[in-house]
Amino acid sequence: MRKLIFAASIAMTVVALSACGNSGDEDKAAAPTTAVAPVAKPTSPADTAAWGKYLGTIVKANMQGMTADRPYPYLVPAGDDDAAVAGRERQLENVQGTTARGVLPGNMLAFGGPDSTKTADLIVAAFKDTQAGSFKKVIVLFIGDAADKDRVGAVVTPTGAEYRFVQM
Repeated sequence: MRKLIFAASIAMTVVALSACGNSGDEDKAAAPTTAVAPVAKPTSPADTAAWGKYLGTIVKANMQGMTADRPYPYLVPAGDDDAAVAGRERQLENVQGTTARGVLPGNMLAFGGPDSTKTADLIVAAFKDTQAGSFKKVIVLFIGDAADKDRVGAVVTPTGAEYRFVQM
């Protein structure tokens, strides 16, 4: 399971990187948004490759205003088995380290996974001790269910990040 989660994270990064064609001196923020072909939401929470592709297309479609070379995608595993719990714990440690150090303006952190509640729980835990105003001009994208939108926004907004939500 650990290898599948890692592979899905890599897949999301590859999809996101392919969207970032750096074209030099042109103003990236003013670049028109490219239409992204929709990918159907996977039905199996265990199909990390399909989830990586699905979430990657959403990330790609929401990169407007990002000036960094690539986004930082986090595919949060679903399930309550040992591998999924361990995967979420590693992700949480990673995101907590990132939020403690801060993120440079123009970057994007994108979060999504088969279980919106578990994804929201991870974001809330990771951002709860983040200093106010420390994420100015950083985009935080949460791909989940409307029921989790406001509680994620409540911890992300005080950081100064541009909070974006996309309904799964």
